[in-house]
Order: sequence, then C-alpha cells, then structure tokens
Amino acid sequence: MDKQGIGMTSQRTRERLIQRLMEQGITNYSVLDVIRTTPRHAFVDEALAHRAYEDTALPIGWGQTISQPYIVARMTELALQAGRPNKVMEIGSGSGYQTAVLSPLVGEVYAIERIKGLLDRSRERVRALRLRNVQLRHADGLDGWADKGPFDVILGAAAPEAIPPALLTQLAPGGRLILPVGGVDQRLVMVTMGADGPETTHVENVKFVPMLSGTERG
Repeated sequence: MDKQGIGMTSQRTRERLIQRLMEQGITNYSVLDVIRTTPRHAFVDEALAHRAYEDTALPIGWGQTISQPYIVARMTELALQAGRPNKVMEIGSGSGYQTAVLSPLVGEVYAIERIKGLLDRSRERVRALRLRNVQLRHADGLDGWADKGPFDVILGAAAPEAIPPALLTQLAPGGRLILPVGGVDQRLVMVTMGADGPETTHVENVKFVPMLSGTERG
C-alpha cells in the first residue's frame, strides 16, 4: 500500500487539510497527527484519490460515503475526551478510514459493517496497514457486539432515527455513545452513561447516510 502518495495526495496536501481542521476547532494534537499520517487516499477508489485530502465526504460504493475528515476528527476527539479508551466499538465502518484513525489512539477497536463488499475491502486495508488491535465483523450494527462489551466508547458513522437501545446496554459505566441521530434533520449527539442513567449532549448538526437494519452480502 502506498502510504505517502504523490501529487494531490502528497504531504503538502495533507498539511493543508490539517490546517483547515485546526481552523475549524480541532485541538487534539494526537488526533491531528494520526489524520496527518493516515493515507486517506488508500480508502477511496483510485479515480478519487486526488480528492482524498479535501475536507469532504466521498463516495465509496454501495450508496455509502467515507466521512468528511472534519467529522472523523471531531468524533475521534470526543471519543478521547475522557482519556484513552480501552475498548471502542465502531458502527458502520465503511471503507475502514475511521477504524484506521482510531486504531493508534485506543486499546482495541471492534468495527461492524453491514455490507459484505465494504467489509472485505476494509479488511484488506487493515491488514496492509498492520492494525493489529482491530477486529471486524459483518453484522447488523443496530445490534452492536454484546459479547465483546461493555465498551468505553461506541461510535456510529450512520444515522438511526432514534438511539438504538441495544447500544446503550453495551456501554460501560461512564462510557460514551457518539453518533448522528435523525432523518432529514440530523444531529450529532454524545450519550454518557452516568450513575443515574444516560445523559445526552447535542454536539452539532450533521448529515450522514441512514443506519439501516439487516446485512447485505454484495
């Protein structure tokens, strides 16, 4: 795997992205450093590689997208808000980019993807990058991954209409669920499992693909 890139995927282009993320309020230098060194161009089709370090979502097939770098940075920053989490579950891993960003910053990543074709591609990238603390699963993300829980952080990259109850039950005490919620109007929320039950904080308005039930073999 070409980790460095050339031309529009070069280090200079990456630095412009990092500067933009800082201007948008990303302040965690560990997150910025990982985004700087993670080869986003390797997570999109070759025809779109020249756009990989633009701060925009890009199509990855199957009607899905790789998230905007700002959103990846923001959600990762929230995941680290209370320190380095040990166990993180990611719902809707897509191309594997968010998984790759999380990997060096947390103890273990358990990533779920409902579309088999996307999962197979992300598995290849995880192996190529030697991300040894990542486990991938083809499953319905709405159900979570109960036998690997409880999780310090659960992060979702697709939007359910409402917070899935199964995910709340898989949070560790003090754990955080970070995901977009809603239909036409979506908001990024962080739900913290406090001593008196879940506490929900609105982070910002967002736009994600919907979180669908079931799995696809394609």
